Amino acid sequence: MNVLEQGWYQKHRWCALLLPLSGLFYLLSAGRRLLYRLGLKKTERLPVPVIIVGNITVGGTGKTPFTLWLCDYLRTQGYTPGIISRGYGGKVKAPRLVAELDNAALVGDEPLLLAQRSGCPVVVSPDRVAAGRFLLQKRPQVDLIISDDGLQHYRLARDLEIVLLDAQRGLGNGWLLPAGPLRELPKRLASVDLVIANSGYSALAHAGMTLQSGQAEPLLPDAPPLEPDTEIQLVAGIGNPGRFRRSAELAGFKIKHCHFWPDHHPFQADDFNMLSGPLLMTEKDAVKCRAFAKADWHYLPVVAHPDLAATTRLTTLLQQLRSRYGTQSGTD
Repeated sequence: MNVLEQGWYQKHRWCALLLPLSGLFYLLSAGRRLLYRLGLKKTERLPVPVIIVGNITVGGTGKTPFTLWLCDYLRTQGYTPGIISRGYGGKVKAPRLVAELDNAALVGDEPLLLAQRSGCPVVVSPDRVAAGRFLLQKRPQVDLIISDDGLQHYRLARDLEIVLLDAQRGLGNGWLLPAGPLRELPKRLASVDLVIANSGYSALAHAGMTLQSGQAEPLLPDAPPLEPDTEIQLVAGIGNPGRFRRSAELAGFKIKHCHFWPDHHPFQADDFNMLSGPLLMTEKDAVKCRAFAKADWHYLPVVAHPDLAATTRLTTLLQQLRSRYGTQSGTD
């Protein structure tokens, strides 16, 4: 956790020095939302339903594992989903359909992981409206689009908004960027369709979700497995590395050292010059490291398990969505 994040979540008083900048951030973001509400900025609707999976804080909240779960769940409900993403950390300017062998430096780490794991087509573009149209052009069988992040991308009309919260860290000091971790004020949660608290209870959430670690997998094919109770060095470039550390400990690994970089860090071979294996990293980081990985480098996959309240509410929301769009969506 960097100094700024420590200030946010440990509620250090010096963060108050940044409140004038937070006031400016509020005026700019609130003014932008007002322009959309007044119709002075145009909201564009795609021809299929759009579900936003986002958050109101910066940093990791479990969006990627939840999105993977959501893809599977939507298929059980008769939908053929596709995914659009900004491709944060990538270099794509025009819409691009992500291939499983793409470079994370080009398309972004999360979109590449989603393309490899979801079984859904994934399109990246800074313009999510253009991404959605390109996705439907390339994969016309898609009848529902998931926007990975994009809660604040108001140009894209949406049918459902799902927000993930980190129950362990909450909303920090409750202030907007940069004095706090919030992209929008907490009252924004009252207007979304489903709020899910990850890894604990939150009074702000409708439902909960847990993350379950799988078996550690090697980055290189045919490399030996990494057994629990092994002493490892932990590597992460994610929004909440503390949660990853807890997951590794719960999986039975003995952590010798932790090496944490900022979220979406563009890993290079030189980053590991001073590290010796075995290494354990997140799956999101693994997609950036395979090209220069060694035999004793492994990643720890996690699977999201939303609770009954989450699936019940989501089922109801999808039924309402089906009624709104008629029989064209969510049917076999």
